[in-house]
Amino acid sequence: MRLANLCGQFDEHLRQIERRLGVEVNNRGNSFRVIGEADSIQKAEEIIINLYNETANQTLDPAQVNLHLQEAGLEAVVADITPSDDVIIQTQRGNIRGRGPSQKQYLRHIKDHDVNFGIGPAGTGKTYLAVACAVDALERQEVRRLILTRPAVESGERLGFLPGDIAQKIDPYLRPLYDALYEMMGFEQVAKLIERNVIEVAPLAYMRGRTLNESFIILDEAQNTSMEQMKMFLTRVGFGSTVVVTGDVTQVDLPRGQQSGLRHVIDVLNRVKGISFTFFTPKDVVRHQIVQRIVKAYEASEKNND
Repeated sequence: MRLANLCGQFDEHLRQIERRLGVEVNNRGNSFRVIGEADSIQKAEEIIINLYNETANQTLDPAQVNLHLQEAGLEAVVADITPSDDVIIQTQRGNIRGRGPSQKQYLRHIKDHDVNFGIGPAGTGKTYLAVACAVDALERQEVRRLILTRPAVESGERLGFLPGDIAQKIDPYLRPLYDALYEMMGFEQVAKLIERNVIEVAPLAYMRGRTLNESFIILDEAQNTSMEQMKMFLTRVGFGSTVVVTGDVTQVDLPRGQQSGLRHVIDVLNRVKGISFTFFTPKDVVRHQIVQRIVKAYEASEKNND
């Protein structure tokens, strides 16, 4: 019983240690083998022993495991691990990998950090790669659900009243996320997971008051959040969750005079441990070559106007 308590349901506590320390933990019965960097192996052994001692008096859960990992002071150990050049995301429809240094860095950041920001122009793969990482985490059972959210702000147009329930009202705003999910998992599988609430789609306003544990959460089009909305969203993060925030600070659709929460958060959180920022440029655009030229032209025009 104590061994099962230590490992957690489906070995979720061991997977938690693996993700945090960048190691591999194998066990057969009461025999454990840890594979990785020497410092990380030592830390993992200490954590496993401490957690086993805790099982004598209490039932462990992911939150308690996370607290033990935090108390062990692991930031320095994780920072010393040199990631491989390529992170390969495996989905049912095939493997996905970064194209170019910015995308590769983005994938490494998502793998190694709890909160991640992908900021840059359209066509750089920010949202697509975030969804790929989310699907991979779900299929590996590293998270229990995917949460897709986006501020419901119209891009310079007044669309008026939208009929239907809340899902139907928000669907048009989240179409890019749906398209990526359908490509990676298939339409029927996505529909089943939405029906079972494993994939949840919700407007940003509906995040208030929630604590999102063991989830992969994507906030898309974050340049259209207010400063208050961004703070509200980031403080929803619970144990065992990964957050990816994507946006393009050059395409803000907020009312004139209102500051973008994405622009503001770059200054506020750029030195906070556990948070990564990946900045894409026009040269990282992976759509049709004409898109790259369009982005560069607008960038040059805005600089001249400034």
